Amino acid sequence: MHNLQNYNESIFESIKHINEYGEEFWYARDLQQVLEYKQWRRFAEVIDRAKISCKTSNGNVSDHFANVGKMINLAKGAQREVEDIILSRYACYLIVQNGDPRKEVIALGQTYFATKTRQQELAEQYDNLNDDLKRIAIRNEMTRHNKNLSDAASDAGVKTPIEYATFQNHGYMGLYGGMTAKDIHAHKGLKKSQKILDYMGHEELAANLFRATQTEAKLRRENIKGKKNANDAHYEVGAKVRQTIADLGGEMPENLPTPEKSIQQIERKLLKESKNKQ
Repeated sequence: MHNLQNYNESIFESIKHINEYGEEFWYARDLQQVLEYKQWRRFAEVIDRAKISCKTSNGNVSDHFANVGKMINLAKGAQREVEDIILSRYACYLIVQNGDPRKEVIALGQTYFATKTRQQELAEQYDNLNDDLKRIAIRNEMTRHNKNLSDAASDAGVKTPIEYATFQNHGYMGLYGGMTAKDIHAHKGLKKSQKILDYMGHEELAANLFRATQTEAKLRRENIKGKKNANDAHYEVGAKVRQTIADLGGEMPENLPTPEKSIQQIERKLLKESKNKQ
């Protein structure tokens, strides 16, 4: 199942675009290829059913399905304009819900777009969420910002997996009063396969998110170079986040309770509930 999830993420993320407003969108022609529809005519029928679903759900079809032209390359350098459609995440979700259920990739698409749509809902409704849902929202942000942090660390000279693990440990040691990732893992009583970020409450996750975003910003803002300097910067940011928590009278992150359920267990439960409602 884990491999399928990775495959799922990669194929749909690889054709995603971001517009000038920071919003995600997909082109129907790209999605047609990924969903293994050889003929545009057949795929257009699926899109039409998705539009009907959108309309019956009181959605504005034009907000989610925007007709555009697209140039394709032909033989000998010639080009021809073909019909294409800009799709929102919700439009893609409706398309895979109306696709051929016999295709494995359709099932992957249903999971991917259902999860992504739910994640967006959580981000937009954060203030009204319970602890479990806040955990999911922040954990998703952590995934994105850890990628940005990794890129910034790489630009600073942190290249190998071992070097990056050392870099991460410096951030944890600053935030957790000297504890490494391994120490935190043991402190939480987790099994070898369980990740510490998946067993943090929303308050602890928020502290780590602040650590990650501020370290990335510091590395880039100060154009920090060299592994030692990057490690020191990560430790310094972690320590300052810890000091801020202390100044505010907050609980130190290592003393916060460890949730019984992982992020993945909560997500599976929500996905199951969502499917039962369909």
